[in-house]
Amino acid sequence: MRRGKGPCLSEKREQAMQKPVLVIMAAGMGSRYGGLKQIDPVGPGGQIILDYSIYDAHRVGFERVVFIIRPELHEAFERAIGQKARRFMQVEYAYQTLDRLPAGLAAPAGREKPLGTAHAVWCAKELAGGCPIAVINADDFYGADAFRQIYAYLSSAADDEKYRYCMVGYRVENTLTENGTVSRGVCTADGDGFLTSIVERTAIARAADGAIVYAADGDAPAGAIPEGTPVSMNLWGFTPSFLPALDQGLRRFFAEKLPLNPMKGEYYLPFAVDELIEAGRASAKVLTTDARWFGVTYREDKPVVSAAIADMTRRGEYPPDL
Repeated sequence: MRRGKGPCLSEKREQAMQKPVLVIMAAGMGSRYGGLKQIDPVGPGGQIILDYSIYDAHRVGFERVVFIIRPELHEAFERAIGQKARRFMQVEYAYQTLDRLPAGLAAPAGREKPLGTAHAVWCAKELAGGCPIAVINADDFYGADAFRQIYAYLSSAADDEKYRYCMVGYRVENTLTENGTVSRGVCTADGDGFLTSIVERTAIARAADGAIVYAADGDAPAGAIPEGTPVSMNLWGFTPSFLPALDQGLRRFFAEKLPLNPMKGEYYLPFAVDELIEAGRASAKVLTTDARWFGVTYREDKPVVSAAIADMTRRGEYPPDL
């Protein structure tokens, strides 16, 4: 992996310095699905979900992509994803490992579990430092409208008295699966469309009466989520201030939260954003889309995703030989 100054900080690329970079979190193994769901074919020609994300991002203006992966996945990822992605973008890799941490920090002895999505994004700092970044999951189908909105926002966003971030919110009813429950970050926005809170709800499903409900979780009771409520699918947009802020956030996490659960505690991206909002240091504009999100949460979801992509291909939204 490249070290030292990232490409956005080099003089010869100064003109392109502010072009948004796509950062893809792909280090997870997809435990509920049972394998590397990121490289499982879903398209009519054997395409994977990431092929569509790369294509959608490219056609709205993204020119660089940084994949955050585990080092042992590099060869398989390059074969399955990187080689095809290079048709559209400059491809680079960052590695999420337990020893990649801000200076002076060390993972707890005996820990094997990754440190969370916020740590994953921090691991891309040497390649994406100085750039606006759009962050996505590797295994979610977001749709062209989401990439169009976030690229447009990042192309003109500038921090002022606050860091000016954004996220794409999907209507909760457009993110459910018929094959089980899902976890979602349920969002609340103010009258100006800025995120005021994001609460992780687990075991969300549509009940027999048609209501969308979530299960009790610890001290939090069960409840209902009105249709139309925006939820986060981890499609975030950040100005260049975010990666340095993550450095500080990781230090707080190690000092305050990780000691409470040293083997399994994780620093999640929504938590990192919420900390900055609560501290009055950042805002996050909620960009809403009516698009349907697709993902393979469970193995049984794959035929549904494949059928939807096949239909979009027939309608001409994607080339059959992508």
